[in-house]
Amino acid sequence: QVQLQESGGGLVQPGGSLRLSCAASGNIFSINVMGWYRQAPGKERELVGSITSGGSTTYTDSVKGRFTISRDNATNTVYLQMNSLKHEDTAGYYCNADVRSRRYSYYRNSDYWGQGTQVTVSS
Repeated sequence: QVQLQESGGGLVQPGGSLRLSCAASGNIFSINVMGWYRQAPGKERELVGSITSGGSTTYTDSVKGRFTISRDNATNTVYLQMNSLKHEDTAGYYCNADVRSRRYSYYRNSDYWGQGTQVTVSS
């Protein structure tokens, strides 16, 4: 009932930039928090950054000062601007959204995940 479509991944050289986007569609009454996670081979999935509907953000220490998360509530889209990319940023990046859906008089909050987009930083 809710789909998250990601785009923007690819191959980039160290020091380069990429901008990821994730658009949510479907039965959406509202979206509280949207976030970006990443997972490299052999490592646990980690939260890269998150943003509330009001614009409050949080980041993991390793990306502070380099990455910026933003969102457009009108289009239910969240972005991740990644600058000064390093080899260590190589991972699959996944969008997550806490979505409130409505069906008649019923409401439900559920987490949804994007399909993932690969970011590879290599010279």
